[in-house]
Formats: sequence, structure tokens, C-alpha cells
Amino acid sequence: MAFKLTSRLRALPRQVRFCQAAFCSSIGSRFQVQHDPHGHRFTLVPSAGTDSEEVAVLLYKFTGEKEVDLMSTFVPETIRGQGAAAVLSQAAMDFLVKEDLKARISCWYIKKYIEEHPEELYKDRVIAYTIQN
Repeated sequence: MAFKLTSRLRALPRQVRFCQAAFCSSIGSRFQVQHDPHGHRFTLVPSAGTDSEEVAVLLYKFTGEKEVDLMSTFVPETIRGQGAAAVLSQAAMDFLVKEDLKARISCWYIKKYIEEHPEELYKDRVIAYTIQN
């Protein structure tokens, strides 16, 4: 029985498994992540029915055939401190895993996110940190 339950948990989408209750109720109900592969960005946009116009963004660019540079995150001041950058970072890292890509990390926040999530396979995706002060 324990094996069946563990197998089912592993099959759940990553965003469901690692969602923290406090975070899901605040950001998750008001915003959703969208990936724009042509624009090379992830955005955290207001969900339908919310009156917020604030949009958080994570930008990346391809630097090789199977290599990207995760360049920056921006979170508007009105939604900072609510986990928006973490959601964007997780979406970008999940994209790397799904597409079997490697990354250079140019954003200090994404570096911090990877360091804070050692249980993930994210560290295996990092080629180098190229953060400039």
C-alpha cells in the first residue's frame, strides 16, 4: 500500500507536490504562470476575476542548442515578499528539466532559489553562475 501511495505522489505535477499552503492561498489564487517560449520569458499574471494589473517576469535567452541563460527576475513592488519570484524560478527550472536543458544563471535570485531547494534536481542543470555586481 505504501508503495502505491508513493508512486502516485511521484506522478503528481511538481507544482502541486511542492506548493506550500500559505503560498498557494495568497499567490496561487490570484496569479498564474505563463510561459512565452517565443518571447523567452515566464510571467506571473493575474488570474481571471482579479483586478490586479501587476505582472512579474523571469527572462531567459538561448545561448546554445541545449543551453539557456536565466538572466533576470522582476517582481513589482506591490506583490514582493509573497513568493512570486520563487514561483517563476520553479517554473523556469521545471522547464529546464522537462526540455533537458542546461543553464547559466545570471540572476542572483534564481541562484538563491536553487541553493534553497537542494532536494530538486535543479543543481544538475546549472553550468555556471555568471552574476555580476
